[in-house]
Amino acid sequence: MVDVREANPIVLLLSGTFVVLVGLDLISDYLEGGTGTHLVLEGLLLALSGAVFGGGIRQLVQARQKIESLKSDVEKLNEEKEKWKSETHQLLAGLSVKIENQFAYWKLTPAETEVGFLLLKGFSLKEVADMRKTKLKTVQQQSQSIYQKTGLASRSELAAFFLEDLLPPA
Repeated sequence: MVDVREANPIVLLLSGTFVVLVGLDLISDYLEGGTGTHLVLEGLLLALSGAVFGGGIRQLVQARQKIESLKSDVEKLNEEKEKWKSETHQLLAGLSVKIENQFAYWKLTPAETEVGFLLLKGFSLKEVADMRKTKLKTVQQQSQSIYQKTGLASRSELAAFFLEDLLPPA
C-alpha cells in the first residue's frame, strides 16, 4: 500500500512548475497594473502552491534521511550478522570436533560416524541412504549399531547427549 504522505515526484514537479508559472503571472499582472483583488488572489494561489511545493520538498528530504538511516541500520546488522556467523562457526567447528572425538571414543566406524553426523543434522534414514548412495537397510543397521555402541536408545537421545550441556538447565 502506498503511503499518501510520500512525496510523489510528478506532483512535486507539477507543483513546482505551477509555483513558477503563477509567480511569473503575478509579476506580469503587477507590471501591467492589474487590480488589487486579482493580485491578492494570485498571491494567495502562489502562497498555497508554494506551501504544497515546500511540503513536498520537506517530505522528500525526510524520506532521503530515513533511507540513509535505514541503510546505516542494515550495515550495522550485516556487521553483527558476520560477527555472529564467525563466532558461531568457531563454536560449531569446536562442537564438531568434540562430537567426532566422542564417536571415536565409542569406537564407531567411519561409516557409522558419517551416519551419526547426518542423523544429528536431522536427516531421515532414507535421506541418509540417498546421500550416501547406500541401501536403506544398510543405514538402518548402521544406526542400530550406533545406538548399541553408545548405549543410547534413539536419535533423540543421541542428539540430547551432545546438546544437554549446551542448553541452560530447565
